[in-house]
Amino acid sequence: MAAATEPGGMDGYLGLRDVRVDLDLGVARGGGEGGSSGGGGGGGGFTVCFWLYLSGSPGPSSVIFHQITAGSDNKLPFLALSEGNKLLLFPLLGLHKEAPGASSYPWTDTANISAVNECPLEKWVHIGCEVTENVMRLHIDGDLVAEANLCSLPSEPANQDDAYQICLVGNSDKVEGYVYNIQVLSMLGTIHEQYTENPPSKLSIDYSCCDGIEVGDDGIWCIVGGKASCRRNFIMEVVLTNAFGEPVNKDTQIVASLVYADNGAVVEKSRDDAEPPLLIAFEGLEYPAKSRPLPILRGRALFKLKISQLSSKCDNKLFRIYFSTLNAQKYPFLEASSKPVRCISRGRPNRPMGPRKRTSSAAVGEIQSTNNRQGFGHDGKVNACSQSHDLVCLHPSKFLKVEVDGIETHEMVTQLLVCLQSEQDRKMVLETPSVTRTDSTASDSDSIDGGSSWSGSDRDEVETFSDAMVFRYCLEGTCERSTFLKGAASSINVDDLIALANQVSLYSGCSHHRNQIIISKQLLEEGADTWSIISKNKERALWSSVVPAIVAKFMDISRSANRGLSEQDLEVLRGIAGCGDDLGRDEFDRLWYWLYPVAASLSKDKINNLWDRTEPVWIEGLITKEEAENALRSSKELLRKPGTFILRFPTTRSWPHPDAGSLVVTYVGSDNSIHHRLLSLDFSAARAGTLQDLLLQEPELLQLGRQAH
Repeated sequence: MAAATEPGGMDGYLGLRDVRVDLDLGVARGGGEGGSSGGGGGGGGFTVCFWLYLSGSPGPSSVIFHQITAGSDNKLPFLALSEGNKLLLFPLLGLHKEAPGASSYPWTDTANISAVNECPLEKWVHIGCEVTENVMRLHIDGDLVAEANLCSLPSEPANQDDAYQICLVGNSDKVEGYVYNIQVLSMLGTIHEQYTENPPSKLSIDYSCCDGIEVGDDGIWCIVGGKASCRRNFIMEVVLTNAFGEPVNKDTQIVASLVYADNGAVVEKSRDDAEPPLLIAFEGLEYPAKSRPLPILRGRALFKLKISQLSSKCDNKLFRIYFSTLNAQKYPFLEASSKPVRCISRGRPNRPMGPRKRTSSAAVGEIQSTNNRQGFGHDGKVNACSQSHDLVCLHPSKFLKVEVDGIETHEMVTQLLVCLQSEQDRKMVLETPSVTRTDSTASDSDSIDGGSSWSGSDRDEVETFSDAMVFRYCLEGTCERSTFLKGAASSINVDDLIALANQVSLYSGCSHHRNQIIISKQLLEEGADTWSIISKNKERALWSSVVPAIVAKFMDISRSANRGLSEQDLEVLRGIAGCGDDLGRDEFDRLWYWLYPVAASLSKDKINNLWDRTEPVWIEGLITKEEAENALRSSKELLRKPGTFILRFPTTRSWPHPDAGSLVVTYVGSDNSIHHRLLSLDFSAARAGTLQDLLLQEPELLQLGRQAH
C-alpha cells in the first residue's frame, strides 16, 4: 500500500498543503497488495491514520483532505469540518455509491459520518479512518466515534487501472494545518496502536516557573531592563511534551529571541555597537540569546535572561519572548511566545544581602563529595565508600522542643553527635568545643549562627540566583520547592547548583536544605528512568508490575544485599503513593520522592549496617507513626518501660523537605509518654563507634522496642 510522500518534511511533520497519499481501492475490496491481511466489511480494507494540528481558525465547511481520482481534476472532500468544527468523513470515490460528486456542494448535505465533539485548535488530535467496501469508521484519539454502513460500487469498472487509483491531497487554501506520521495500513484494528506509538511534540511555556517578572496594573508583564547596571535577570522555562502531556526526551535545542508583540518581528539592535536586545546568562556571563541555544533535558529547558532594549526606546511597543527549535523548518507547535512584556528602567533598590560569589573550582568537586556522602559515586551509582558530614558538638544541657507534623522534635545534641532537629528551629554551627546553644524558644524564621560561612571564591562576583529567588525558596512550601527544583536541576550547571544549595543553606540556616538540592538532579533523573521502565510509555501501570522494579531499585540505591522491602513496607509505600490496583505518574512521583531519600540515607555505611541487622531489628521497616506507638505498648493501655525505643523513617517527610530520608526515634520517655524525635543523619566521620553504640549512650534511650522474631 502506498504511503505518504514527505516533501520538505522533518521528523515526520508536514504542512497540510504538502500531504499527498495514494490509495489502492483493490485493498479495500479484498484484493490487491496486502488485501489478504484486511478484515471486516467485505474481507478487505485499509486504514488511514495521522496526527492533525490546526493552527488557525478554519472557515466554515473547510475541507482538510480532498480525494481525487486518476485522470480527473475534480477535488471532492474526504475529511472536512462542519460549520460547528466537527470532523466529517466522506465515502470514497470509486468504492461507495454514496461518495460525493461534483454537484454535491455544499458537502454537509451529502452522506458522511460525523464526530460528536468539535475538533480542537492548536492541539494535536489523532485521526484514524477505516475504509472497507461496506463500512467506514472514524476514530479520534484512539476511540471509535462514528461508523456508517455503505453500499459498494461494482468491482469491475470500465477502466480498472484508473478507477482503482485514488489520491488524498491536503487543502492548500483555507486551512492552516499540519500532519504528523501519516500512514496507510492494509490492516484494520490497528488505530489504537498507532495512536499510542510515537506521538508528536509541542513546545510551551511553564508559567508556574517564571520568576523575576512583575505584573503591571494593566496586566502587562513588566521586566526591568536597559543598561547593564540596571537590568535584572528573569527566568522562564519551556517544556517539550508529547500529545499526552509527557516530557519528550529528544536531542533538541531551543533558542530564545525578543520580538514585537503586535507583529512578531524580531527586535533589532538600535545601532551597530549596541548590545543584543536579549541576553542569556550562562556560567555567570552574558551572551546574545540567539548564540546560546539550550538543550532540552527531561523535557525542559530553563532560560535565565535579561533585556537590554527598553520599550521607551521602541515607540513604547510591547515585546514577547519567543522560543523556537533550531530546525530550519519552523512549525507553530514547536514555537512558544510569552505574554506581552513591557521593558522598563528602574533604579536598582538596595538588596537585603550582599552580592554573591561564583562558586570556586574547588567547590565543583564538592558536589561529588556530597553525592558520595549520600551514597553516590561518579557514575551516579551508589558508592560503597560513602563518607559523612562533620557536624557540631553542642552543650548537652541546651534543649529545644517543637511539634511539627505530629513529630515532637527536640534540638538535643550531646557528646554522641546525634542531632534531633526541626525545620522551624534549626541552627547550623561550626564544630568547635566552645560553641554552646543559647536559644531557649522556637522561632518561625530560620536564623544563622555568626560562625557560619558561605563557600565562595575570590573571583569576580557575578549574580547567579537573585536574593528574591533564594528567599522565596526558603519561605515556600515543599510543593513549590519541588516545582522549582524540577526546572532548575535539569538545566543549570554544577556551579550554579552548588551555589544555589549554598545560598539556601546560608539564608535558611539549614544545612539539610543543601543536601536536598544537591541530590535533586540524581533523584529526578533516576525517577524518570524508573517510571519509563515501569510504565512502558503508558499512562498507568499495575501495582503488581511496579513492585518488583521498586524493590530492585530500592536495594540498588540503598546498597542492601540482604534486606529489601517486606509486604508491610510495600503497603506503606502504597499508602504514601495514594494508589489502588494501578498508579499513574503523579502517584509514582509521591512514592519516589519519599523512597529515594530514604534509600540514599540507607546507603551510608553507618545506617546501612543498622538496616541490615535483623537480630535484633534496629531499624523498623517502613511503618507509620501509629504503628510505631503500638509497638511500644505492652497492652492497649500500658506503655513499655521508659527508655524503650524503635527507629523508623517518618512518612510525612518527602523530597525536597529538608528532613526527607531522616530517621525518627520513637521512645517511651521518663515522663511515661511516647515521644518522636528526628535524628540528623549527618555523622562525623572522625567519631569512633557504631551508630548503635552512640544511640545507647543517650540517657533517654535504653533498649530496643522489638526483637527479631
